[in-house]
Amino acid sequence: MLNLLNLNQPQLVDYFVGLGEKPFRAKQLMRWMHHFGVNDFEQMTDIAKVLREKLALQAVITPPVVQLEQISEDGTRKWLVDSGSGNGVETVFIPEDERGTLCISSQVGCALECTFCSTGRQGFNRNLTVAEIIGQLWLANKSLRQDPDYGLLSKDDRIISNVVMMGMGEPLANYDNVVTAMQIMLDDSAYGLSRRRVTLSTSGLVPAMDRLKEDCPVALAVSLHAPNDKLRDEIVPINKKYPLKELMAACQRYLVKAPRDFVTFEYVMLDGINDTLLHAKQLLDVVKDVPCKFNLIPFNPFPNSGYDTSKPENIRAFRDVLMQAGCVVTTRKTRGEDIDAACGQLAGKVQDKTKRTLKRIPLEIVQ
Repeated sequence: MLNLLNLNQPQLVDYFVGLGEKPFRAKQLMRWMHHFGVNDFEQMTDIAKVLREKLALQAVITPPVVQLEQISEDGTRKWLVDSGSGNGVETVFIPEDERGTLCISSQVGCALECTFCSTGRQGFNRNLTVAEIIGQLWLANKSLRQDPDYGLLSKDDRIISNVVMMGMGEPLANYDNVVTAMQIMLDDSAYGLSRRRVTLSTSGLVPAMDRLKEDCPVALAVSLHAPNDKLRDEIVPINKKYPLKELMAACQRYLVKAPRDFVTFEYVMLDGINDTLLHAKQLLDVVKDVPCKFNLIPFNPFPNSGYDTSKPENIRAFRDVLMQAGCVVTTRKTRGEDIDAACGQLAGKVQDKTKRTLKRIPLEIVQ
């Protein structure tokens, strides 16, 4: 049985044409599945009964299954979503006064081994399918609309206004499925999000960044976290393959077609590791040719991480160096920490296929 959540609109057109149906059926089905959140063909009243019966015999609309939902004291919600074989991924909704942001996972675990990330410590199992990626948005919409806080909203009122591909996994390592899922997010017959409101965060897979620029340019965030290659090689190991000079050049190329005229550089603040004034000055030199803003992220602890959060005064001093150079800088407010839903804390349940061990950072690297 074909899960139709795996298909974007052009793929659905091909599917319906293959059934001998008119192409406009694809748009109808997209609206029922995504805009209205319907997964029962019988409820799709403007589709002919004969076609509904035909679809029921050969296709399904099957979103992921929620294993656990948690709600933080600050209103942040986290869903643990079943991804089979004892594995699970996590999805987080962050409500704010002017927007609601959903953080979506793209892989079961992650193979990039960033040392300060709970997901990286879990190892890697597999890529998520399109249905499992877009299904996180589908189920979050469904769940939120059943909540009394949102139940009075009309179907056209957005609860989720922004999507960030910043959950478990490296999105560009699951390129085809992530791009197809984002195309569905942007489709006016589905969720109708603008490219400015969909953000993909990457640790720096340069060739895939160049592909994304052509295939589906959305807002770009880069997980930087270090101001020199020596340190970044240790805490973000993909840097050994695509060092900072190559990464900055890729950012410049991406901005040619990006919906925003800047790249957001994410920088987790690790006490005594990457948070000195010298590091801040090095960072300015690294990004000098890239229009950007910085998002400083106080490290969110998890068991046996080996790291501490930078002291508030050090974060402020680091921020001030960047701001005095004319940079736009925000310091991310920690949300959902009491349910382990903060940045860097998503772990899910991952049966590691890599069986690797993590190294400690030699002290001379951070001096």
